[in-house]
Amino acid sequence: MRFGLFIPQGWRHDLVGIDPSEQWETMRSLARYADTALAGKGLPGDLPAFESVWVYDHFHPVPEPTTEATHEAWTLMAAFAASTERVRLGQMCSCIAYRNPAYLAKVAATVDIVSGGRTEMGIGAGWYEHEWRAYGYGFPGAGDRLKALDEGVQIMAQAWREGTSTFAGDYYTTDGALCHPQPLQHGAGDGVGPSIPLWIAGGGEKRTLRTAAKYAQYTNFDGAPEGFAHKSQVLRDHCADVGTDFDAITRSGNYNVVIGEDEAEVADRLAWIEDHYRRAVPGKADGEIQSWKNGPLVGTPEQIVEKLTELQGLGMTYGITYFADAAYDRSAMELFAREVIPAFRD
Repeated sequence: MRFGLFIPQGWRHDLVGIDPSEQWETMRSLARYADTALAGKGLPGDLPAFESVWVYDHFHPVPEPTTEATHEAWTLMAAFAASTERVRLGQMCSCIAYRNPAYLAKVAATVDIVSGGRTEMGIGAGWYEHEWRAYGYGFPGAGDRLKALDEGVQIMAQAWREGTSTFAGDYYTTDGALCHPQPLQHGAGDGVGPSIPLWIAGGGEKRTLRTAAKYAQYTNFDGAPEGFAHKSQVLRDHCADVGTDFDAITRSGNYNVVIGEDEAEVADRLAWIEDHYRRAVPGKADGEIQSWKNGPLVGTPEQIVEKLTELQGLGMTYGITYFADAAYDRSAMELFAREVIPAFRD
């Protein structure tokens, strides 16, 4: 199993109390931690604990918009590209409507160049209605957003594969849009699929997972065991229908992690999370707190290994982890790297 790490960027009120002048250094230092952190348990010294770092593609915080910072995803991608050396760089996930797809293909190719070929492309149809309307994007119905996603993914794949895109769709049109230099990962392409790995995120069963079956190298959907198993079967059915190898698609999930050496430490971390949200978003705190308490990765290292083993048995082979207190205290991440990740490494 492979692991990624979300870097706090403010979207989940995870930079509250940190002066804006210090927020970039907080994010940069966490990305560099992931870049150099080694798994524990005596594993080989050059084996990184976290394969990738991730940010969200949003402009306004959740669970409600506030004036707290939310740093822009692709700006961070470029900055992380220049300030790390080996960790891969992803967004979970870029909203197709926020940037023209030919332009986004160019941005991603540039980040790939700067990073030395470490870009991942997370892409989805978008859902945060308040944010859409606030930025003047309107808010089309789900069907239109998902059709636009399908077209946009085709444009990006074509641009990376061929260095140019000409496409006539209902939502997007290109006419010789150039993408040069091509991504450094272009040389690893098979001449059919895109060279920058495509992560198609979302669990919509009729359209999103069908688009994933057609184009994705990675999917990202419901990470709870029951939901993951169900979405996996839907994806399998779409793959059979469109003629794609289901087993060639890596299935991932996002996980809020609350980990402690023992039950008392787990309780202390949950108490910190409750206090944090009650101060940051008092009107929405109850829902956030319940979400954290009820997540699958809450417990001691042994308990979390057990749950991840169950998920691995269902085909979840890439877990992207989020730690609520990452900007303030790295001990939970370090415990996870030291005691959990080695259980899933040869």
